[in-house]
Amino acid sequence: MARYFAMTFFPSLPSSKVECKTVSRLPQVKERKVVAMKSFEHSVQTSKPFEEAVQAVERITASKGFRVLHVHDVAATLAEKGFHREPLKIIEICNAKYAHEVLQKDVMTALMLPCPIVVYAKSGQTHISTMLPSIMEGFFPDKGIGPVAEIVEKVAVEIVNEAAR
Repeated sequence: MARYFAMTFFPSLPSSKVECKTVSRLPQVKERKVVAMKSFEHSVQTSKPFEEAVQAVERITASKGFRVLHVHDVAATLAEKGFHREPLKIIEICNAKYAHEVLQKDVMTALMLPCPIVVYAKSGQTHISTMLPSIMEGFFPDKGIGPVAEIVEKVAVEIVNEAAR
């Protein structure tokens, strides 16, 4: 017996989040709820030179009780393979208490840890961006990670904004 579905894709959602509506008469097929998601990132432009912005992110991260776990120099890594681009570094930040809390709720949250802050140059201008941790709740809606994600998001946005000044 054939089943027909009308699939509506939302560009702002991950491809795994789709709304399925049954158009056949099969009662066992259920609709899936789709939750609209807000922007996943916070970005600012800064007048600071690239390396100064990176150092500011590292310094402010420590002052907020978070730790820089690693800094990936993406531009340098790509250049080693013959691909050249403007400067780009990914700064991984973490707070052990908050990481522990979300991992206790669902170990799969590890796929979104640690929190990235990206410093990059685009057309000669320096930018600082972070993923907004509150989007994690959309991927783990029944795990109760929203309050922790909001706390971490507040700090991550503060780091980006303060580093840009």
